[in-house]
Amino acid sequence: MLQQTSGSSSEDGFTLIEMIVVIFILGLLATYVAPRIIGKTDDAKIVKAQADIRSFETALDMYKLDNGSYPTTEQGLQALVEKPASGNMGKWPDGGYLTKRKISKDPWGNEYIYVSPGSNGDVDLSSNGGDGLPGGEGTAKDINNWDID
Repeated sequence: MLQQTSGSSSEDGFTLIEMIVVIFILGLLATYVAPRIIGKTDDAKIVKAQADIRSFETALDMYKLDNGSYPTTEQGLQALVEKPASGNMGKWPDGGYLTKRKISKDPWGNEYIYVSPGSNGDVDLSSNGGDGLPGGEGTAKDINNWDID
């Protein structure tokens, strides 16, 4: 029969050296993994902005089919969720053209830019990217409906 002993033995817990080795390994892993995860977040924001712009384009096309023209620049994207006071709005549906019934901001917290008539098509839709300013490179690059495949 085995007897239990009370008190501590040399095998209880971790030594200081073992703890330092574990912390070193975790730090090393974080150094390699964190930049890759952070880079994917930026890519996801770009994809989200492109998806939002495509969704707005679809809703705008439905708006034009129902009402004969796109909303004016002054009416903006808000015309997709609130019936404009002016214009031929005979077929504007209850609830509008977007399921969320609101115009979301881009993934960086800025308003989407809408111009109608656009200089690159019937309507121009864009996000100024991560920096919120026109132009830029990388995550600061503008996302435009005329550039999306």
